[in-house]
Amino acid sequence: MSEPAQSYKNHAKVIPAFHFFVVPILLANVIWSARIAIQAPTTGSILASATALALITAAFFARFFALKAQDRVIRLEMRMLLRELWPAGLHPKISELTMSQLIALRFASDAELPELAQTVLRDGIISQKQIKLMIEEWKADHQRV
Repeated sequence: MSEPAQSYKNHAKVIPAFHFFVVPILLANVIWSARIAIQAPTTGSILASATALALITAAFFARFFALKAQDRVIRLEMRMLLRELWPAGLHPKISELTMSQLIALRFASDAELPELAQTVLRDGIISQKQIKLMIEEWKADHQRV
């Protein structure tokens, strides 16, 4: 089964099990345990409330850490791709692109990327949204987390 065509409008990644199950359950647990700890502050209810808060924090950090690791891989991939697509004289400019710019540029096709990356650098465009909206030939990324 092929993946649906990706564009700016539908590229945001939603993980149903995380966004619609794990987060709501953990959030409900925080609210419930905090309510109990406020109504009947015992050592057990306070510990349960702290544990609920720790669980939801751990879930968000796990997601955050995975995204940060992914961002580093994207940065490496994009730097390697630009070395392949840009003439050697422009290679020193690759390090001028920020992580945020490279992450947004990953959706540009190989044909469009060299010129778009130069435009981003030349015009100092830092907004991921603005960069993504400039992409005309979208290259889907279905592998991200």
